[in-house]
Amino acid sequence: MTVTARFCSRCAAPLPHHPPVACPACGYAHWVNPRPTGSVVIVDGSRFLAVRRAREPRAGWWDIPGGFCDAWEPPADAAVREAREELGLEVRLDRFIGMYIGEYHYQDERVPVLDCFWRASVVDGDLTLDETEASEYAWLPLAEPPPMAFATQDRALADLVAQDPDGHR
Repeated sequence: MTVTARFCSRCAAPLPHHPPVACPACGYAHWVNPRPTGSVVIVDGSRFLAVRRAREPRAGWWDIPGGFCDAWEPPADAAVREAREELGLEVRLDRFIGMYIGEYHYQDERVPVLDCFWRASVVDGDLTLDETEASEYAWLPLAEPPPMAFATQDRALADLVAQDPDGHR
């Protein structure tokens, strides 16, 4: 099911259709905007660090470390925070790879996301997985990655290789 609002979040009046829509009772405008994320493609030569998802959605799939932005948190800050929380690593964002509209399935809803990816390098820390997020990690080949948990990750990896086929920063 796609996320839709059936009632106004301001006055609780029924909405005539899914967003975008203005509430007929109070005039409040409802939208379904993509939720921003920040992710890091940590690169070491011709390989990148991936984690295996420990929870839904897409449990068991290879994933790029990252996650949703907190309120008013810039995606670049979220990417650095997520590397710290998920991996125990401090990273430096080397270059912006791109941003991609995707979808996230959770709690029987399909919501739009704006996934932002950076090429990154480890600057400090010992790799320690947050077991609620990931069950294992691996260094995978950039040139031939496995299918990733989300289509935006596949696109970001392909774009990274296309932007820099020799693995330079």
